[in-house]
Amino acid sequence: MESISKRGFWISALPVVLLMGHTSFAQTANDAPLAVPRVFLYDGAILAKLKSKDASDPRRQEVVRAAKAAADRAMTEGPFTVTQKAVTPPSGDKHDYMSQAPYFWPDPTKPNGLPYIRRDGEHNPELKKISDHDEFGKMGDDSRALALAYYLTGNQAYADRAALLLRTWFLDPATKMNPNLEFGQGIPGINTGRGIGIIESRSLLGATEAVGLLAGSKTWNATDEQGIKAWMAAYLNWMRTSQKGKDEDAAKNNHGTWYDLQVTDLALFLGDRQLAVDTLERVKTRRITQIDPDGRQPLETARTNGWGYSNGNLDGLTQLATLGERVGVDLWNYKTPDGRSIRAAIDFLLPYAIAGKKWDYQQIGGFHSSDLEHSLERAAVAYHDLKYAAAAAQVRGNMDDLPTVMLASN
Repeated sequence: MESISKRGFWISALPVVLLMGHTSFAQTANDAPLAVPRVFLYDGAILAKLKSKDASDPRRQEVVRAAKAAADRAMTEGPFTVTQKAVTPPSGDKHDYMSQAPYFWPDPTKPNGLPYIRRDGEHNPELKKISDHDEFGKMGDDSRALALAYYLTGNQAYADRAALLLRTWFLDPATKMNPNLEFGQGIPGINTGRGIGIIESRSLLGATEAVGLLAGSKTWNATDEQGIKAWMAAYLNWMRTSQKGKDEDAAKNNHGTWYDLQVTDLALFLGDRQLAVDTLERVKTRRITQIDPDGRQPLETARTNGWGYSNGNLDGLTQLATLGERVGVDLWNYKTPDGRSIRAAIDFLLPYAIAGKKWDYQQIGGFHSSDLEHSLERAAVAYHDLKYAAAAAQVRGNMDDLPTVMLASN
């Protein structure tokens, strides 16, 4: 994982985590059938049940308040596009996404600094000269926040803005991104892009949820739907057939986890259930096996920010487990014969987050217990274990975060 940012990454305020499996929202035999949105990281049935509650319901009010707060902030941002960056990719086409490897710096021993050299965990501020990475993250976060607020409140202004963000990034011929990441995380003096850059397209996870929540709105029509599905299909094909995609597919650390998460989510979005199942089944042998029997993630603890990377990989794994629930692949309870499992990884990190245990590895970027929060929230729901809910409450930071509201009000 070559980029750590609070927005659009594993410790972002994903408004999805605790909309899964709460018994207080489970539909009973006496309930009328509800129209369920086609979403995957959210639990559509829970959202539908929440939406159906009376406007005076205290829990509904709390969630709507948090959703509207996020959407109101998003109303003032964007629209975002790859074409507004100040630099031009090697292709000569500003529609191509472009970013620079964050941990590479000019070589002070060379007159022109080239080729750049690696300083793991230290962000080069030159990154901000290329805006695509930040813009992509904002588009994913904001479109999802706006679409969720529209779904819950029916406020058409939220849908209009979400649709504008999606059309600008994916569909408008003047501003749309080409469906590839050939120039992601290039290293000056060495290459123009790497497979590692594919982790930056995780912002698509927010966009696919937004599309499902906008279905049926006045502003999102069949042409929009077909257009964005064609874009996602083209990008998924590039991920699976390009050399950069194959390189990332072969990654054994967090990059492989986030590659699988994107492939699974896009497969579900496009209706390819078999690809989703196949990818999730491979997680058992390709990703969970990278967890030691005691729960340590050695490929992540080896980094200069071992705490952050361990949590980042776990965040991807717990989201994969959530997608597994959609198609009957149980990753939450899967355990290798020698005891490697997602739950072991959670339990390994837990004492460092809540019991004051000193982190035994490097973490040059500062230690934040809250990095584990959303994985704990997902675990509390998946395992029906109050231990994880209590731990999530202990490490919790922003009480206005929607997943926080969902758990705290349960």
